[in-house]
Amino acid sequence: MSAHSEIEGRGYTILEGVIEPNLIEELLAALDRITRERQIGTCDNEFEGHETVRVYNLLAHDDVFAKVPVHPAVLPVVEQVLDDGCLISSLSSIDIGPNETPQPIHSDDMVIGLPRPHPPFVCNTMWALTDFTEANGATRLVPDSHHWPEYPDLRTDRDSLAAEMSRGSVLVWDGSLWHGGGANRTDERRIGIAMNYCAGFIRQQENQQLGVPPEKVRGFPERLQRLVGYGVYRSLIGHIEKQDPRMLLGGEGTLRAIWDRDGR
Repeated sequence: MSAHSEIEGRGYTILEGVIEPNLIEELLAALDRITRERQIGTCDNEFEGHETVRVYNLLAHDDVFAKVPVHPAVLPVVEQVLDDGCLISSLSSIDIGPNETPQPIHSDDMVIGLPRPHPPFVCNTMWALTDFTEANGATRLVPDSHHWPEYPDLRTDRDSLAAEMSRGSVLVWDGSLWHGGGANRTDERRIGIAMNYCAGFIRQQENQQLGVPPEKVRGFPERLQRLVGYGVYRSLIGHIEKQDPRMLLGGEGTLRAIWDRDGR
């Protein structure tokens, strides 16, 4: 069964061992440096965790993170779930420390609140920079729940399974799937990168256009520039006076908008 079919069916898939070991080491080193230099401590609420360190807006902090959204083993799977007009919704790290309690089971479409079930408009990925085990806080999933009509109640525990995977693997799931971070009952850190995408017509969770400096975006390859949001969805959504937003980066600004097509 293909990865896309697994996501359609049970709501998730695991891409085993697809991230190169040297890239993992670069990402871990960058996260440790950023956390140290920015003096980022643990979070202070039940949802983000009291023993969890999170770093947001990673594209702005180190060039190595530009390799994450466009990884050739992951992005094509996401594009099958959404389409090639998808955007980066957020790019952050989640470092679950010892003694962390489980995160409430939730779904990533809850804030938008459309009636369920609905076609996918969020597709999220979790990169395992360390082994993910049931004991150390592997992401917990409720299979098939993306087909259910109701949203989860954050106050209610649900039966779930741990998405155990080895370092270098990537969990990909439909944003409607019920899930949450697990409890860490070990003395080791569980470190992952949450590389989350949304459909091109959905507002991004992290404001990429304001959060990532334009001078940094100018150095990105065109595909990443468009994933950040410097592009137009289906020849209409996101244009600037009928120009491609990449013109602000010094790129080609010509746009053949939807109303310019033959027969319109």
